[in-house]
Amino acid sequence: MTDTKPFEGQTALVTGASRGIGAATAIALAEAGAHVILVARKVKALEEVEDRIHAAGGTSTIAPLDLTEADAVGRLAAAIAGRWDTLDILCLSAAYLPELTPVSQFDPKQFNQAVMTNFVATQAVLASFDPLLRRAKNGRIIGLTSSVGAGPRAFWGAYGSTKAAFDNLLETYGAEVEKLSPLRVAIVDPGATRTEMRARAYPGENPETVKPPEKVAERIVALLQEDFATGHRERVEG
Repeated sequence: MTDTKPFEGQTALVTGASRGIGAATAIALAEAGAHVILVARKVKALEEVEDRIHAAGGTSTIAPLDLTEADAVGRLAAAIAGRWDTLDILCLSAAYLPELTPVSQFDPKQFNQAVMTNFVATQAVLASFDPLLRRAKNGRIIGLTSSVGAGPRAFWGAYGSTKAAFDNLLETYGAEVEKLSPLRVAIVDPGATRTEMRARAYPGENPETVKPPEKVAERIVALLQEDFATGHRERVEG
């Protein structure tokens, strides 16, 4: 851990924290002093992230759950509220990528999973953690999006449409709360990043030609320390 801990005494929650950008962000937030709540479905993978955090001197709590399961998010929020008075940082990193197909050939099961994970679960998280976020002195939400949410691309309709809905929902929530609390909301497009999701979408790509998740995590941690306005959007290049 470094000596600089800008988030000392703060609590952060990261969804999709078992791998990729979510895991890298959780580790970076812990390094910056936050106690990080790690949320994802796979217990073993979460434990591996937690081990890395603890080995480096940080603190974290794992919360294995499926965000799309009925009442799961509400139960998690209640448990966290029983231990902490506020939630200072929320990083929405969890996402599901269905097969890339024409709109006319969506797999219904995969499309429904994308809708539930990328959109419906996001609303559940915002609704359940709204009280804790609003009570924070300097609450911040970072939502990770995709360029296909802002600009339609052939064969990416199932994923892109759910990320467009994600963006709209998050920006709407930000507009609703910005006059009522210090809470601020930003959306970050990580760009081409070396993740398992990226590898599935671009199987022929050399992963060494795109940036590692740690670079995105570094930018997220830096952004969280800036006085950004709700509605801020940026893409991480490099």
